[in-house]
Amino acid sequence: MTSTEGGRTMATTAGTRSDTRFFGHPLGLMTLFGTELWERFSYYGMRAILLYFITDTLANGGLGLDRSTGVAITSIYGASVYLLSVVGGWLADRVIGARRATLYGGLVIALGHVLLALPGGAGPAFAGIVSVAIGTGLLKPNVSSMVGELYDRDDTRRDGGFAIFYMGINIGSFFSPIIVGAVRGAAGYHAGFLVAAIGMALALVFFVLGRKALHGAGDTVENPLTADERPGLVRAGLLIAAMVVVAVALSAVVQSVRAGGAAFGASGVVDAISYLAFAAPIGYFLVMLRSPKVTRPERSRVLAYIPLFVAAMLFWMINEQAASSLAAFASDRTVLTFLGFTIQPEFFQSVNPAIIIIGAPVMAGVWMRLGDRGPTVAHKFGIGLALAASSFVLLSLLTASFGDAKVPAWVLVLTYAVQTVGELFLSPVGLAATTLLAPRAFRSQAMALWFLAPAAGQAITAQLVSATENLAESYVPYFGTIGGVTLGLAALFFLVAPWIQRRIVEGEEDAPAPAEH
Repeated sequence: MTSTEGGRTMATTAGTRSDTRFFGHPLGLMTLFGTELWERFSYYGMRAILLYFITDTLANGGLGLDRSTGVAITSIYGASVYLLSVVGGWLADRVIGARRATLYGGLVIALGHVLLALPGGAGPAFAGIVSVAIGTGLLKPNVSSMVGELYDRDDTRRDGGFAIFYMGINIGSFFSPIIVGAVRGAAGYHAGFLVAAIGMALALVFFVLGRKALHGAGDTVENPLTADERPGLVRAGLLIAAMVVVAVALSAVVQSVRAGGAAFGASGVVDAISYLAFAAPIGYFLVMLRSPKVTRPERSRVLAYIPLFVAAMLFWMINEQAASSLAAFASDRTVLTFLGFTIQPEFFQSVNPAIIIIGAPVMAGVWMRLGDRGPTVAHKFGIGLALAASSFVLLSLLTASFGDAKVPAWVLVLTYAVQTVGELFLSPVGLAATTLLAPRAFRSQAMALWFLAPAAGQAITAQLVSATENLAESYVPYFGTIGGVTLGLAALFFLVAPWIQRRIVEGEEDAPAPAEH
């Protein structure tokens, strides 16, 4: 018999509580570790070469779009992944369960990579990009949730299990730009996408063959739709459809004014998805603030969370430019030799996961040692945002110092390093703060709210790039302006940090006690 409690299936934890076959953890963790490692390998490998593919000439196997359009498309692709993750999480919770959502998502991702690997022009290529975005939206939020189902609430191995799982993410994302970039350099874009497809195939092999070790994790639909809820679901679907229509219509008007009546093309799609990415968090916050299920103290904490969300949005706006503007900079303005070796521009995207692998355990140890003497959650957000902004200011100043010459590779490595240290301050505490400050009636949807921050951040990037006439000639003002403005906003954030922290403390005091078994 299977019963559900606290977002887990009791049958699952009963089957894994005594399982120590994977470094002291349940064998199911190996299934999910391998699945996520190879899925991230495929995702970051494809992302590493996506901009170059979109903007390279047709003769070289690319799509021949200009640099600014390519960067905008790459950014809005990232925003779409996070927007669709909200849908993927909802489908798993209410309709198909996390395991099937992960499986279906993996199959769609594999199809997308195959479409990209086949020479066929812009049609199959964009169909492949859309497929990877949809599939990742289904898979991304649900693999992590299944890791949680492997452990009982009071199982002391839980944190260690997630640490191992996240190590798999960073191992996959470290090696993929190096390998896919090398293959792309030797045999072309479609060969690079084929390597990503092979990575996704290996992820599916791990997931399918390791299903027995999961002991039913992800099989249960935790909060299935009821007949009474279906009319409300229809209304919500119609509302979302109306929002999409409005976004497309508004984008068409803006496109017509901006380009003198030009047809609705790639830039129109970028604008429409940007508007949806901006509207989604605003709508989410309005629903929470106006809901009769939200108490007055909870409403106060939601208001306190808004500055944290804005800080996270601005942070991801900068951090997620690794595959867009920074990838363009690596190709256009960076000397691609390092320690006597010629390198591919994709290789720089491995700096972030390398530092995460090394720095995350160190940072965790520092916080444990400091205890209550360390920075507050709000101040960690502020430090992370300030470091991200400083990385762009630094890149702008160093680029200007070299004039028209290309900058050495260490400049871009340093930029990524500063950003990644900022990520170590902000990202680990972000979801914890989200779940803590979310009203109880919306706590299960907290992950969706957190995903909307990088979605909106990358939508901002897409708009900034679209407004930049010639990105290749505007790197110094582009990075300098974004970094300088964001650094000023980080300073303002520090002014409200004490107020935010007081609300977080209230959230801890009002939080319900964990359920006992």
